Amino acid sequence: MLFRREVSEYQQSHRAGQVLLLPGWPLWVTLCATLSVLSALALFLVYGTYTRRVTVTGEVTTWPHTVNLFAPEQGVVSRLLVTTGQVVKVGTPLYRLDTSRVSPEGNLSATTLSLLEKQRRQADEVIALLEKNRRATLEGLQQQLTQTLEARGTSEHMVRSASEGMGIMRRSMENYDIYRRRGLVTTDQQNNQRYLYYQQQSVWHSLNSQRLQQEQQILSLRSELLTRAADFDSQIAQYHIRRDDTLRQMAETSAEGSRLITAPAAGRVSSLSVTEGQMVSAGDSLAQLVPAEGARLSLVLWLPGDTIPRVHPGDAVNVRYDAWPSARYGQFPGTIALVPSAPASPAELNAWASAPRGQNGQPAGGWFRVTADIYPERMVRQGNRLPLTAGMRAEVTLFLDKRPLWQWMFAPYHTLKDSITGPVNDKK
Repeated sequence: MLFRREVSEYQQSHRAGQVLLLPGWPLWVTLCATLSVLSALALFLVYGTYTRRVTVTGEVTTWPHTVNLFAPEQGVVSRLLVTTGQVVKVGTPLYRLDTSRVSPEGNLSATTLSLLEKQRRQADEVIALLEKNRRATLEGLQQQLTQTLEARGTSEHMVRSASEGMGIMRRSMENYDIYRRRGLVTTDQQNNQRYLYYQQQSVWHSLNSQRLQQEQQILSLRSELLTRAADFDSQIAQYHIRRDDTLRQMAETSAEGSRLITAPAAGRVSSLSVTEGQMVSAGDSLAQLVPAEGARLSLVLWLPGDTIPRVHPGDAVNVRYDAWPSARYGQFPGTIALVPSAPASPAELNAWASAPRGQNGQPAGGWFRVTADIYPERMVRQGNRLPLTAGMRAEVTLFLDKRPLWQWMFAPYHTLKDSITGPVNDKK
């Protein structure tokens, strides 16, 4: 029959399997396995350590730093003097900035410069004329002095000759006195000899007076020579002062009308922000200079205050560059080089694009600027060098305090303890 009891029982039980009872694990095996796991866990907690890590942001920079040039005032770029990629020295002109004012009568700076240039030429002409008159006057005085010195020499020779002659006449007069007493000559002859002596004495006095006058004339000429030279020098110096003042006014007028933007440091022109004919305002970016050679790359990190006591020069860090994702290129080594003792000022934070910002976009306080050394020569993947440039962003992992695992496990306990502990008083 189709509905027999055997058929029904078979349909209900043919899917059930045979029950097999397996023997259980020995108790000692279970106890040993449990003790082994617990021992391994205890040893791991006691001897195992963990280093706390913190990730901060950073920026690749160069030393010397990249130089950004800004417009000192409003004006129009009248001339571009360099090209992108050009290597420049200190003081090399980069831009000529026209800041002059134009009135219905013309360019004010150009008109002022023209008048000042006319004054400068007039001052140069007067100085040249004074120097010419000085030379002519001093040459004339010097010539008179030379002639007077020669005449004084002649007069001195004549005075010496007259003095010698007067001595001879005096001795002859004395001899005639002796001859007169002896009766060898007459009184008229004696008087004639005396007359000749006095005449020679008068000639000597006349020549000596002439010599003294020549001495006074020499002193006067020398004094006049010095005085006239000083007068001319004073006048020339005054006109030089006027000329220098005119040159200063010309420089100020030229600076008011046109300014040269020069390179403050040697380097390579990385970018030019404006072109000829473009108007700029004070503070607008003009150009960027990067070190041409010898620049050293480093990493600027921004660390919060709670990490500074645990960071020291020489600590190793892991660096991940945004331009070279760690998923493909991995991490790169770095070393802490400089740890400051004071936080960065708001002005310093404003100067760095990678500095942390608050909710309103203003610099956040309490950050320290730490410098880390990086090793560009080690950045090689598959035989290719990975270049680094200033301004590249990076994430850096810092390794802080290292503790056993059991101490980290009790950290919540210490937090709870500190929250319920009363005032601490160390006084005894």
